[in-house]
Amino acid sequence: MIDLRPVGYVIGLMVAALGLAMLLPLIVDLAEGRGHWPVFAESSVLTLLVGGLIALSCQNGVGKGLTLQQTFLLTTGVWLALPIFAALPFMMGETQSSFTDAFFEAMSGLTTTGSTVLSGLDDMPKGLLLWRGILQWLGGIGIIVVAMVFLPELRVGGMQIFRSEGFDTFGKILPRATQISGQISVIYVGLTLACTFTYLMLGMNAFDATVHALTTIATGGFANYDASFGAFEGPIEYAASLFMVLAALPFVRYVQMLNGHATPLLHDSQVRGFVKTVLVIVAVVWAVLALQAGSEWELALRKSLFNSISIISGTGYASTDYMQWGAFLITMFFFMGLIGGAAGSTACSVKIFRYQILFSSIRTQLRRTAYPSGVFQPKYDGRPISEDVMNSVMAFFVFFTVTMGLIAVALSMTGLDFVTSLSGSAAALANIGPGLGEIIGPSGNFASLNDTAKWILAIAMWLGRLELMAVYALFTLQFWRA
Repeated sequence: MIDLRPVGYVIGLMVAALGLAMLLPLIVDLAEGRGHWPVFAESSVLTLLVGGLIALSCQNGVGKGLTLQQTFLLTTGVWLALPIFAALPFMMGETQSSFTDAFFEAMSGLTTTGSTVLSGLDDMPKGLLLWRGILQWLGGIGIIVVAMVFLPELRVGGMQIFRSEGFDTFGKILPRATQISGQISVIYVGLTLACTFTYLMLGMNAFDATVHALTTIATGGFANYDASFGAFEGPIEYAASLFMVLAALPFVRYVQMLNGHATPLLHDSQVRGFVKTVLVIVAVVWAVLALQAGSEWELALRKSLFNSISIISGTGYASTDYMQWGAFLITMFFFMGLIGGAAGSTACSVKIFRYQILFSSIRTQLRRTAYPSGVFQPKYDGRPISEDVMNSVMAFFVFFTVTMGLIAVALSMTGLDFVTSLSGSAAALANIGPGLGEIIGPSGNFASLNDTAKWILAIAMWLGRLELMAVYALFTLQFWRA
């Protein structure tokens, strides 16, 4: 039988840490003077108390390490437990949200999805707006840790290809894994501060600059205004585009740069593939918009650049209602959201490396068909792709496609139309944020959906953030028998 105490101990500590994080919006609410601070005081005390008690009750079961089964349970359990407590300020605060809406908002925040059920953001207490930004920022760095440490070890979706890259091969250059995590934290904070100062210099006030920097670097997309990033115009959109791209690149490469080795970043096939994909897509969108806008070519460039990068990286900001751009670009945006950034970044969705492995496999199969007696080996980043990585990636594509279809069918059974169901399924599973259509498109939100649809989407966010396979493994007999 699996000993759950080590899992409970770590989850308890993380819940308690979440309670401490609630003190920051409490301070902001005190400074604002709207009397909203008791909400975070009560939420913090309750979260600290429950988390601390769970950790204390499980402390006697902490051993030297976690088994494979315990690691699976910890990885999936954390992303279920934290949204429950993160939802408290939404339930107890000014929004007076139901548990369904509060959990949806908290899950969307921590998974950096960016879908929201809240409206009237322009007049919301600053503490609550900051809390949304903090959730996404914490989720962003948590995603990096999961992608670099847990998923490669769990052999999830082809992530094992980065296992030796993160901690063994680079060990000749980099410090030990614990120090790598520390350096990633420093880089993450550094990028956030750089983004904050840039937003300040380009006209945002201090509060907006802080919150939007938190959600930009986390590629989360929560904004302080109902108009999302459309509340800001001009050069600030270019700056946001740059930081979204930086956040979508593998953070282990930044660690190498910090240690004096910039070459791996420039030679990384993920980085090159992502940048090329962004450039091609932006060029196409810009060309179409420029034809529509006539002489307003700079406006077309700015809008195409910002919104394309926002969707590809899974950030989910919108600076305009791109549902008005025509059927071709709307369809293109749907597929753009299924690309994603690099593994080991805060970006979400399928991830660029899986497409590279898929295309490498297709090229190899075509060569084998053309030259039956030839010997061809699919490669990634110059290295042969092992059979278990290839099988894992192919299984991920199958599971992702089937899951997205099933979620879309489930959503349609709640009464949603085809476009809302399909785009909502993709937006949640790929952790993109906004969907398509009048209801959940860039000019709408998810508030009008019924509770059943919201729970389906919340589960989809959870599945997508954990790359599907880590969750599905829990429902196999082999897992519990191991």
